[in-house]
Amino acid sequence: MSKRIPILAAAVLIISSAVFVAAQTPTTQTPTTTVIQTPTTVTKTVQNPDGTYTVVEYPVGKEVQIVMNPVTLTKSKAVGTILRDDTGTKIILNVTDVPADVSAINVYAVDDAGVVTSLGPVVIANGTGKFTTTTPLSKFMLIAAPDESLTAYDPNAKIYFRSAVPEGFAIIPHTTSPVGETVAATTTPGTTPASTYTVPMLNIPAYKKGDDTKLKVDFTGAMSGARANIFIEPHKNGKETEIRMRFHELKEAPKGQAYILWAVSPDNQFFKLGQIVNVRDRNEAEIKANTSLADFGLLVTMEDLAAVKTVVIPAGPRLGVIQLIP
Repeated sequence: MSKRIPILAAAVLIISSAVFVAAQTPTTQTPTTTVIQTPTTVTKTVQNPDGTYTVVEYPVGKEVQIVMNPVTLTKSKAVGTILRDDTGTKIILNVTDVPADVSAINVYAVDDAGVVTSLGPVVIANGTGKFTTTTPLSKFMLIAAPDESLTAYDPNAKIYFRSAVPEGFAIIPHTTSPVGETVAATTTPGTTPASTYTVPMLNIPAYKKGDDTKLKVDFTGAMSGARANIFIEPHKNGKETEIRMRFHELKEAPKGQAYILWAVSPDNQFFKLGQIVNVRDRNEAEIKANTSLADFGLLVTMEDLAAVKTVVIPAGPRLGVIQLIP
């Protein structure tokens, strides 16, 4: 006696990224239909493994167009140019469509070690602003933030913009073990009591208003071998004078020390303009400050790092003799 084998209705559905197959039951006599979907490949620039660092090295003598990607100011725009030469790297940014409730935009450079360097504020008027500055850095990304004293670039920092990777450039990976000396630059304006140091005046009233006057520093003692340039621009912001000091070859300077730039008034009062702390992993730094003194001299001293927060008057050895470049 033969057994009867039941006919089973079958439906097979196979899904992959490229093929969809639908099989009908044999009893319907409908032919099998195969639908092939062609996958679409989207190519994107890989910013960095964590997606947050866009550090590139800017070439000498080539003007590079940059775009600042909005992070929180999603309806605002920021574009600019970067030009590096043998005197430093010039940065120009133009910001538009800034909301009326945004009162401050501060620009920072972040290098491949994550070190944050303040570059200055963007002056906003009627929703637009232009920012121009120079930095000794050659490898960095730009960020803009509301915080005027940002010290770390991390997920807790509120960021308005971050520079995109210019076309044709490759990312320098973020690393925690770069080569060189790490230096942090700060500015702390404020008067100090009189000191026994004697510092000659620079005759600031004789400088041309609105133009940079370049000075040089001949370092002595512990800073022998290092070098720095100072740029003074009288009356840049109303009655104030801007002072920018760029340190180079800091690998020659002892680690674990603070190097402080002081402005000295004609009556021998000292004003702490800023400091760099020689720690590790970078060779250059910049101090940028303003003073309302009509005339002043400049002094660089080395101070003990452990006591630097309480230093209000020069106490360490004098390192810099500052003079006009002939």
